[in-house]
Amino acid sequence: MKVAITGASGLLGGALVPSLRDAGHEVVRLVRRPARAGDEARWDPAAGTIDAAALEGVDAAVNLSGENLAGGRWSEARKALLRSSRLGPTRLLAETLARLKAKPQVLVSASAIGYYGDRGDAWLTESEPPGGDFLARLTTDWENAAQPAAAAGIRVVHPRLGVVLSPTGGALEKMLLPFKAGLGGVLGPGTQYMSWIAVDDVLGAIRHLLERDDLAGPVNVAAPEPVTNAAFTKALGRVLGRPTVARVPAFALRLAFGEMADATVLASMRVRSDKLLASGYRFRLPALEGALRHVLGRPS
Repeated sequence: MKVAITGASGLLGGALVPSLRDAGHEVVRLVRRPARAGDEARWDPAAGTIDAAALEGVDAAVNLSGENLAGGRWSEARKALLRSSRLGPTRLLAETLARLKAKPQVLVSASAIGYYGDRGDAWLTESEPPGGDFLARLTTDWENAAQPAAAAGIRVVHPRLGVVLSPTGGALEKMLLPFKAGLGGVLGPGTQYMSWIAVDDVLGAIRHLLERDDLAGPVNVAAPEPVTNAAFTKALGRVLGRPTVARVPAFALRLAFGEMADATVLASMRVRSDKLLASGYRFRLPALEGALRHVLGRPS
């Protein structure tokens, strides 16, 4: 396929581009500066402009644009940036794809399990309603922003991504320094569920969603074995060979991160990826310790 990608320079996009090329696909990267290579197309979401001609003939699109959720404390200005970096670009892409003479077959537009909010020990499938916090509202609106493409008959899939395990970005990268220093430990009560996924399986799942024409709408993309924060802490300590006796109380996390703490590290989301598994996807790294050892290059 010929696949257009937004967010191609980010954590996931930077890994997805070579993954797709290795599988024999052609990639068009949407960039926010003047295009300098044959595989680039210019867009400027803030100005509402995009090189639609460069998208004619693409078979699929993957939308990964969006400011890092954990990039700073959620002030009102920060929350506005998180919204504008997702909703405007997604809507612009969806409307542009809908107007093409030769429309793509599929748009895979990223989402997150933050859609569900803090749900305790309950198992969460795609049929669950959204939560009520800022992150849940943001994720709901992010998915809705792709509606113009669906209305034009394009198959739209929203992979609701769990916590991505990668040493080069995201939550795991932030944990490595304190854990390696022997300062890692349980966050808050430690009973909150963490639905995680190795970056290798994110790439595999996105390729699967592009290729399976029977999948549409929200699809949970998280490993089949979610764990509590306490279990995750112990596993990461074992992999790194470091003690994990520290504990960060919930009130300290709230003081440091405010609203973001309750929506992310303290929230419990126990997600099932039944829809993905039923479609034939098989996780490369289904167990936490094996996944951590793989992404961190720490064989047992």
